[in-house]
Amino acid sequence: MLENLESEYNCSNASNDLPNLLQELNRLELGAQGEQSEEQQQHINRVRNQIHFIRNKCDIPHES
Repeated sequence: MLENLESEYNCSNASNDLPNLLQELNRLELGAQGEQSEEQQQHINRVRNQIHFIRNKCDIPHES
C-alpha cells in the first residue's frame, strides 16, 4: 500500500504502483477468506481506494 496519495500524484508512477496495489488487494482478499476483522477490512478498503484514486487521477479504465 502506498503511504500517501495526494492530488500531486505523478501518473508516471501508475504503471508500477497500480499493478503492485492490485497484487496486494488480491493477496489481502485471498488471505481474508470468510470472516474479516475490522482492521483487515479497513486495510482492504484503503488499498481499493488507492486503486480507484490512481485510476481516476490518471484516467486509467477499469479492466474487466
